[in-house]
Amino acid sequence: MFLTFSTSLSITLTIAVIVFFIWLTIFINKLINKQVIMKKWMFLLYGIDILILLVIIGFIMWMFGYDLIAEANNLWISIQQGFINKIGALIGTAITIFIAMLVIRIFNIFVKKASNKTSSKQKRVITILKVVQSLVTYTVEIIALLVVLALWGVNVMPALAGLGILGIIIGMGTQSLIKDIISGFFIIFEHHFDVGDIVEINGFKGEIIDIGLKSTKIKNWKQDIKIFSNGSIENTINYSLSPSIGIIDFGIAYKEDIQKTIDLLKKELPKLRKIFPEILEDPQVLGVTELADSSINMRVIVKTETEKHYGVERVIRQEIKRLLEENDIEIPFPQIVVHNSES
Repeated sequence: MFLTFSTSLSITLTIAVIVFFIWLTIFINKLINKQVIMKKWMFLLYGIDILILLVIIGFIMWMFGYDLIAEANNLWISIQQGFINKIGALIGTAITIFIAMLVIRIFNIFVKKASNKTSSKQKRVITILKVVQSLVTYTVEIIALLVVLALWGVNVMPALAGLGILGIIIGMGTQSLIKDIISGFFIIFEHHFDVGDIVEINGFKGEIIDIGLKSTKIKNWKQDIKIFSNGSIENTINYSLSPSIGIIDFGIAYKEDIQKTIDLLKKELPKLRKIFPEILEDPQVLGVTELADSSINMRVIVKTETEKHYGVERVIRQEIKRLLEENDIEIPFPQIVVHNSES
């Protein structure tokens, strides 16, 4: 009779403490969600809630006759014995991970310093360093993994021998990855482009910020970064292989003297080279390009450093407008002349 009563009491108390814990957890969540308490106390409340849960679990186990002290001692002895048996593997794993991280870190610092010392004209060196950095990182990580497995008793020799068969199986499912890596080698060693070059790939134009064996990253003028798989790179235009050409079109009225305008621009525009060093040659006045409805359209071209022509074009347009206004050369508005046949 006592055993039945004791069991019933234990079950009743168990249900009661579980209900209390559920209510307490819901109450704490409501306080946090409604921001009744400050966020810095949130972790403290959750810690108290977890502590109460552990106390409840211990209380329930005690009611049903579990010897908590004996169980805790057995668990502690098992942990100690396991730690003693594997202390060598643990120390070896920690040392291996530390050495691997140290080697990768030192090489990354070396690449960063070498890139900073390398001038912008030696972009090829930076590109090779980036690829070597990627290779070193992957190699060190794979070696560290094999060493750790060996420390924990895994026979890595059969694993290495099985990599041949495994490689065939994986290769059948990773053809795109292999294609990306092979394409990456050709891009780098055939010198398609380097880090820092301005390119247009598959319609996306920007600066190469990183080249890896698998992918290439490009950042455009809006700071958007697009990642291309090397195997998908097609229709590439490299704007950094030659100087840029700026094109400036403008119009003058039909009544104006064309030769006077050309002579004026040939005399004044070369002065801009002293102000803007990115201009490589004197601007050239090509002359008339179109007899339009409202104006005689003319063109000026200028050779600049790579991708510096946008700013130079804006400056030359502003200078042309100033010169034409100062010399009373009209820049016409669009207009339509209507003729009355009867008159």
